[in-house]
Amino acid sequence: MTSVPSTVELAVDGGVAVVRLNRPQRLNAVVPELVDDLLAVLRTAGADPEVRAVVLTGRGRAFCAGHDLKEPPAQGDSRARLERLQDVTRCLRGLRQPVIAAVHGYAIGAGAEFALGCDLVLAAEDAVFAFPEAGLGLSVTGAASRLLPLLVGPLKAKQLLLLGERIDAETAAKLGLVNEVLPGDELLEQALTWARKVAEHPVSSVALAKRALDQGIDSSLETALELEISHALVTEHSAEVAESSARFRSRSGADR
Repeated sequence: MTSVPSTVELAVDGGVAVVRLNRPQRLNAVVPELVDDLLAVLRTAGADPEVRAVVLTGRGRAFCAGHDLKEPPAQGDSRARLERLQDVTRCLRGLRQPVIAAVHGYAIGAGAEFALGCDLVLAAEDAVFAFPEAGLGLSVTGAASRLLPLLVGPLKAKQLLLLGERIDAETAAKLGLVNEVLPGDELLEQALTWARKVAEHPVSSVALAKRALDQGIDSSLETALELEISHALVTEHSAEVAESSARFRSRSGADR
């Protein structure tokens, strides 16, 4: 077993890598350090010849509650930072090993996009999904503009993005966002069961099956990612975003 003490943890056992987001005090909300650590851990797991499947989950009460809006506004090169975040989607989809998301609690914004980037998604009964970017004056950045319509259809995708409403696990399953809904105490074990089953298959056939299924999707993925960057660069420094971020940071506690 291997562990990496950071904002993201890695444990490898029996051909399965378990990757855990590890900012439970902030509901695993996204900050640059977490993005860097997640990419490093995913690449470590991907390069390990013993790893045949990956499970992505979060410690504490949530999978990932999106960007940490209580952090000060980001400084520096916006394009580089946004592309770094998009690299998570690229990395998840580029791994030869299938990635299973085990989602509990909040999967909001970037957290929902992390789940979209995985090959299979299991959700606990308490899971909540949302894409609130439009309501905050922001743009989606994790290929949601490409992947979400493929999963739920264009009309439902527009409903989720334009209204930004939170949906529960059962609704997400009906829409096609998740494969299966489970009681919270069964979530990780089911994800591990699926991962172990995948790990029993020949490595080459699993990698080829994943690549074949994604090839048609990913042929347009880079176009979607670049368009998202263009939109994000327009929106992130707007007055609306500054106002919504200031309101959020002024709240006390972690009311998310």
